[in-house]
Amino acid sequence: MNAINWPEGFVPGFTDNFVSNEMIISGLNVNDVWPLLSQPLLWPEYYKNSADVRFYDNKGPELENGVRFYFSTFGFPVEAQVVEFVPPAEGKPARLAWHGWAGEKDTPQRLDVHHAWLLEDLSGHRVRILTQETQNGVPAKDLANTRPNPMLNGHQEWLDGLIRAAKK
Repeated sequence: MNAINWPEGFVPGFTDNFVSNEMIISGLNVNDVWPLLSQPLLWPEYYKNSADVRFYDNKGPELENGVRFYFSTFGFPVEAQVVEFVPPAEGKPARLAWHGWAGEKDTPQRLDVHHAWLLEDLSGHRVRILTQETQNGVPAKDLANTRPNPMLNGHQEWLDGLIRAAKK
C-alpha cells in the first residue's frame, strides 16, 4: 500500500500533533470518492465540521495544485493552499494535500497543518481511504493532549460521511 508524501517540517513524530484515519471499503472505487473530496463546497453536505468554504482568485469548485481556499473547522478559520493534487489514474493512487494555517504568523496562537489524503483501489473492488494530518503550534499541542482526541474523532466523522455520500 502507498503512503503519504510529507514535506519538510511536517513529518509525523517531529510535529506537535499527528492523527491518522484509514478505512478500506468494499463496493466503492476511487472514482466514486474523488469528486466528493476534491470539491470543498460539497464537504459541508457530508461533514458537519466543515463550513464557510470559499475560493480565492476565481478558482473552484474543484481543487487543483496551488489553489488557495478557506474553510472553518474545529473552531478554526483555516486558510489553505493545495500542495499536492493527483487525480485518479489507472494503477496509481489519487492524492490530495494542503497546507493550512490559522492565526497570524510568528504569534503563539498560530496553527500550521499539513492535511493529506490518499485514495487507492485495491483488489476485490475495494477502496482504501487514508487521511493524515500533522500540526505545529500551541493550538496543536493543546489538541494533542485533549481526550477524547478531537482531531482523530473529527477526521473519522469526515471519513464516515465521505463513504456514506459515495455509496449514495
